[in-house]
Amino acid sequence: DSSIYDAMVRMEQTFSYRYPLVDGQGNFGSMDGDGAAAMRYTEAKMTKITLELLRDINKDTIDFLDNYDGTEREPEVLPSRFPNLLVNGASGIAVGMATNIPPHNLTEVINGVLHLSKNPDVTIAELMEDIQ
Repeated sequence: DSSIYDAMVRMEQTFSYRYPLVDGQGNFGSMDGDGAAAMRYTEAKMTKITLELLRDINKDTIDFLDNYDGTEREPEVLPSRFPNLLVNGASGIAVGMATNIPPHNLTEVINGVLHLSKNPDVTIAELMEDIQ
């Protein structure tokens, strides 16, 4: 439970995500390094933008796979209406590599996606005109 709670806390923090995915009630930590309150003292629900990540999940737009023990089915990917990785960014370290993707403005990213869908041969320099 603690790893899931830690992830949820991070998705609530406005200083961690440009567009938070969780709307929390209670103490979810601070920029100064103060930790979040214990799980039993907080409540959470999805934000409006999170609903856009899941809106079409029951419309056969994605494939579902068995979970780790085969008792349930889970989505292979989310049917997101916006590229969350670009919008909220990501950072982390894995075996032998690291990443640091900065967050981007939602409107600029959507404009870039529209540009790319209209012109699949667009260059990175041209996309950078849309996404600053």
